[in-house]
Amino acid sequence: MGVTTDIFDLSGRVALLTGASKGMGRCMAIGLAKHGSKVVVSSRKADQCQQVVDEINELCGEERAIGIACNVGYKDQLENLVAETRDRLGPIDTLVANAGVNPFYGSMSDIPDEAFDKVMATNVRSNHWLCQMVAPDMLEKGRGSIMITASTGAFAGSETLGTYNISKLADIALVRNLAVEWGPKGVRVNAICPGLIKTDFAKALWDNPEAAQRVTEQTPLRRFGESEDFEGIVVYLASDASAYMTGQALTICGGTHMYR
Repeated sequence: MGVTTDIFDLSGRVALLTGASKGMGRCMAIGLAKHGSKVVVSSRKADQCQQVVDEINELCGEERAIGIACNVGYKDQLENLVAETRDRLGPIDTLVANAGVNPFYGSMSDIPDEAFDKVMATNVRSNHWLCQMVAPDMLEKGRGSIMITASTGAFAGSETLGTYNISKLADIALVRNLAVEWGPKGVRVNAICPGLIKTDFAKALWDNPEAAQRVTEQTPLRRFGESEDFEGIVVYLASDASAYMTGQALTICGGTHMYR
């Protein structure tokens, strides 16, 4: 008997992803599309979205992806994103809220109010908005999967990323609360917590010899994470393979943050 992969089949489903034009978001979109889902690639820049859309459609041999530009910091742009997704592809089955910002690197004693507000608004409030906007589709079907990208930074203090880490711990709290509220109606909500991943977003943390040495010495898998490491986890969480998982914070970190 041959091996079947029906449990990971996403054919006929619609996935909306923010922060999807590069890095982890791009690989997540590719993974979902390869397993049958229609995907909306969203980020601030339309041309970067289109590059990923073209890549996915060429890979899949059909129009599996569309691009919609959106700055998640603006509620009206999020509303347009969700409305256009429904108009063009139909009700939303999967949400990957991957967009995030970190405009400040340093002590919390020095962060300007504007930067603090931007981090919390973009990384937390915008995710709350977006979840509320897509939830009616999932609640009506009695099925759906929401993922919010948090961070292993949520589990510790930091001398340089304090506010960012606070926002990511708040994202995990958001995930837990929505999982409790929507679980009885079949909607699952989980957090994805990357460790140190070689993306442009985290370049300041990995692009130096000291960081490379530290990773080599302290990470059980002895390497940085790569964006491609997130294809599988997002397919798992979107699919029926994870049908009994909700309210969790999954750490994708090479072993640096084990269960405590």
